[in-house]
Amino acid sequence: MRQIVLDTETTGIEIHTGNRLIEIGCVELVNRKLTGRHYHQYVNPHFKVEEGAFNVHGISNEFLADKPNFPDVMDEFMAFIDGAELVIHNAPFDVGFLNHELKLAGGRYGGLEDYCGILDTLAMARKKHPGARNTLDALCRRYGVDNGHRELHGALLDAEILADVYLLLTGGQTGLALGGDGDGDSEAEAIRPVNSALALPVFKAGSDELGLHESYMGFLDKKSAGKRVW
Repeated sequence: MRQIVLDTETTGIEIHTGNRLIEIGCVELVNRKLTGRHYHQYVNPHFKVEEGAFNVHGISNEFLADKPNFPDVMDEFMAFIDGAELVIHNAPFDVGFLNHELKLAGGRYGGLEDYCGILDTLAMARKKHPGARNTLDALCRRYGVDNGHRELHGALLDAEILADVYLLLTGGQTGLALGGDGDGDSEAEAIRPVNSALALPVFKAGSDELGLHESYMGFLDKKSAGKRVW
């Protein structure tokens, strides 16, 4: 099973006010193993980065001025994700912006849904932890994922963090195969069974404890009119 953990950064939150995509970050999982393959691209939005968005990701229009337009990187991006399941935190936001860019680029590809399955980890987390905060930072704290090196949001960094969170959210990582060889032998991390031969102490009840137990069983018999089941 091939999955692509994906995140984006944008000039602002609302598409209908003209906001555009500025960064795409992806990391690849195959059979729940990080392969080391990734896709990362900044995009010139030709639209002013809103102050609120800049405070989140720190990406300025000056930095983006010499970056390629989305149509120039579209084919490479689509080839990287083609046929995979996309793992995204708050998927409607990222998918909405990416589909908007595909439409502005001529609509040749249609939407991401035509090429990929889409899994929303925010919806998963809300179902598993109802009533709790389920932001990426909150999930990092809940599952012990170190995100202390993240001072600002970034698409590739957030995708890497989300990959760790997703694996823990769905039962843990079965292994790590760097370099895409897929054999899982290098730096493999597996669940280790308890050693059945380990000598564990066995404590037996003493006579006083047995007497108290029998007394309590008699009390239960009395209270249940002789109908206790243990």
